[in-house]
Amino acid sequence: MTVKENLRPGGRSARVQASVHKAVRELLAEMSRAEVTIPLIAGKAGVTPSTIYRRWGDLQQLLADVAVDRLRPDMQPIDAGSGKADLEAWAEQYAEEMSSGPGREMIRDVLAAQASANACKCAEFTRQQVGLIAERAKARGEVFPDVERVMDQVVAPIMYRILFGDVPDAARVRDLVSCVMGAAL
Repeated sequence: MTVKENLRPGGRSARVQASVHKAVRELLAEMSRAEVTIPLIAGKAGVTPSTIYRRWGDLQQLLADVAVDRLRPDMQPIDAGSGKADLEAWAEQYAEEMSSGPGREMIRDVLAAQASANACKCAEFTRQQVGLIAERAKARGEVFPDVERVMDQVVAPIMYRILFGDVPDAARVRDLVSCVMGAAL
């Protein structure tokens, strides 16, 4: 079953989504992931289980939707004065957040869902962040690599290491950034 997009920007649909997401976050804070069920979520959210099944299809899709919401950046990348410094600061923070326990759980939830729409949303969030760094660098007159090159040469290696159990340290992240920035010159 596919995830249905929010058909209306407000109203009942938005309230249901907010209530269900809040219930999921609270239950995950109180108990193990294996104990969380749709009936528990529905009870805590004040909706019927059929409402959740109709909107999300299954528990994994719901968990993926909540994870995507939590992975949405809540601020712009910091301005450290240059494209390279901005990218280093952002990439180090990205690696740290994604390799944390909660970060890894959210990645697993997004990737475990059968529909790839949530994974695509996460990739787009990352592209947007890198795009903002690129725009700032170009506005300062700096040479900056293409966003897709940064995705391939910085983000992808970081995510690969996180997915397969290795935590990329700050030195490794800075090395990735140096390589992609050097290639852009």
